[in-house]
Amino acid sequence: MDFHYYLQLLYQNILDSSWMEIVAASFGLLSVWFARKANILVYPTGIISVLLYVYICFKAQLYADMGINAYYFIFSVYGWIMWSRKDENKKELSVTFSGKKTWLISIALFIVSIIIIQILLRIFKAGDTVYWSTFVPITDTFTTAVAIIGMWLMAIKKVENWLFWIAADVVSVPLYLYKGLVFTSLQFFVFLIIAIMGYVEWKKLAKKELSNA
Repeated sequence: MDFHYYLQLLYQNILDSSWMEIVAASFGLLSVWFARKANILVYPTGIISVLLYVYICFKAQLYADMGINAYYFIFSVYGWIMWSRKDENKKELSVTFSGKKTWLISIALFIVSIIIIQILLRIFKAGDTVYWSTFVPITDTFTTAVAIIGMWLMAIKKVENWLFWIAADVVSVPLYLYKGLVFTSLQFFVFLIIAIMGYVEWKKLAKKELSNA
C-alpha cells in the first residue's frame, strides 16, 4: 500500500464521516488542547465529544465503545468537579507528580480494567473468529485500560496521566490505520503530538509547584 492509497482512503473516510462525527472529533481535539494547558475547559469540551460518541456508537451498535465513552463522561464530570474545587486559601487543585500510593492504585486499576475489558470483549465478540485471530483484541484491551487510568490521573491533575495517553495514542495510530479508519488514525496522531506537548508543560507546572512549596 502506497502513500497515494492512504490519501485516497483518508479522503473517502472524511466523505463518509457524518457532521456529528466531525463535531465530536473537533471537540475531542479541543479537549486535548485545553488539557495540555491545564485549562478547566478540557471537561465541558470533552463532555460534548463523548456524549456525541455515545450516540454515534449506539447507532452503529458498537455497544462496548459506547460503554467506554459513557465511562469517559462520568470521569469528565468527576474531573470537572475536582478541578473546580478550591482549598481554604481559595487555591485550585495543583498539577503534581504521582506518589507511590497513586502508582499502586494505577497498577491495580490497570489489571482490573484488563480483566473486565477481556470479559466484555468475550461476551460481545464471542462468535467473531476473525476478530480473535488478529492482534486487535490485545490492542483494544491495552488502549482502553490505559485510557481509563489516564482519565483518572488527569482528574486528580497528575503529570503522569500524559504518559498513559501517549502510550494509548502510540498504539491507536496503527490500530485504526489497520482497521481502515485513516481519519481516526490521523486524529490520534494529532492527539499524540499534543499529549507529548502536554507532558512537557505539566512537568514544568509540577516542578514550579514544588519550588513554591
